[in-house]
Amino acid sequence: MKLNAKELRDIAPDIVAREAEQMKRNPVYLIVENVYDTYNIGGLFRLADALAVEKIYLCGEMEIPPDSRIAKASVGTYKVVPWVYMETAKQAIDELHDKKVRVYAVEQSKDAKRFSEVKYSSPAALLVGNETYGVLPETLKLVDEIVEIPMWGINKSLNVIVSAAIVSYFVIAE
Repeated sequence: MKLNAKELRDIAPDIVAREAEQMKRNPVYLIVENVYDTYNIGGLFRLADALAVEKIYLCGEMEIPPDSRIAKASVGTYKVVPWVYMETAKQAIDELHDKKVRVYAVEQSKDAKRFSEVKYSSPAALLVGNETYGVLPETLKLVDEIVEIPMWGINKSLNVIVSAAIVSYFVIAE
């Protein structure tokens, strides 16, 4: 099933849920920590659908579906992508580690490796953080590896959706 934006917005959740259950998913998870902008959250759902990720973990201080702005920005993909809300990213990381999933934080850090030089294992989870301050320092201590996208200009980082897209497409292509 391939739906355009109008069809995705209008389709009944029970119909799309049946289709989504049959979808082959990639062994990739997305952990989203304290992302405040509902349009970024919606965009991350669109990315997760494009990649057919296993699940999104929405963690910390943030809005969750069916918030109208998330619904609009996600073009209805929040109905398709499995997701769960957890109070902390630690809870998501613990759950994924129990499933033997390796967790990679996408963050600028002195401990980070260039994202394109890392050998990713499967299954994998990508953790992205707040638009202003990134992933919390205490959360970074829990991940298996920190990866970063090189920045050559004055700006320290890219938009959270862009960063997640660059690294996640790279992970899936490996």
